[in-house]
Amino acid sequence: MACFALLTIGLIWIHPHLGWPGLALTVWCYFFFRDPERTLPPIEDAIISPADGVVCLLGPAHPPEGLGLDTNQEMQRVCVFMNVFDCHVNRSPLAGTIKRIAYTKGKFVNAALDEASSENERNALLLETDQGNNFVVVQIAGLVARRILCWAKEGDKLDRAERFGLIRFGSRVDVYLPEGSDVLISLGQKAIAGETILARLPNETSGT
Repeated sequence: MACFALLTIGLIWIHPHLGWPGLALTVWCYFFFRDPERTLPPIEDAIISPADGVVCLLGPAHPPEGLGLDTNQEMQRVCVFMNVFDCHVNRSPLAGTIKRIAYTKGKFVNAALDEASSENERNALLLETDQGNNFVVVQIAGLVARRILCWAKEGDKLDRAERFGLIRFGSRVDVYLPEGSDVLISLGQKAIAGETILARLPNETSGT
């Protein structure tokens, strides 16, 4: 955002009318990096959305490589696509400890496509709840996004809805749910990070 602000000042110095495009970019950049507070649903077994956006893919899928999981065993997956106008701060869908992080370089195809899960640049986190359930969150770069930020580290314990990263500009976040989870969201539905319930844990493993 500072770069856009400096560019705006420079353009205004050259000619006042030239400053308008720079000002528009500065305002948009400020809007893009917003980080509003969210109200966590008062449901202990709720698995919440890690990102703002639209559910673009929903159903069983093989988990990412590099996390030590059986990639032949499918997990229920919910994919949330973020356009350039969505808030891009990522939050943990459940409370859990980060067991492993696997970063993979890749392409920058449209993040809404299924192939983005295996082709695009991505950062996958394997977490384990206090009840021993594994779940995965994957940050995926898109056509415009060129940088994935993750300030959490292996061994960190995240609370539900705790911020752990950011993807700059259009991108996607996938959630691979614990086995037996009851999916409550629909394809094409709008999701709000930290608020929208994607699914609920099975009764015998419910917890925060």
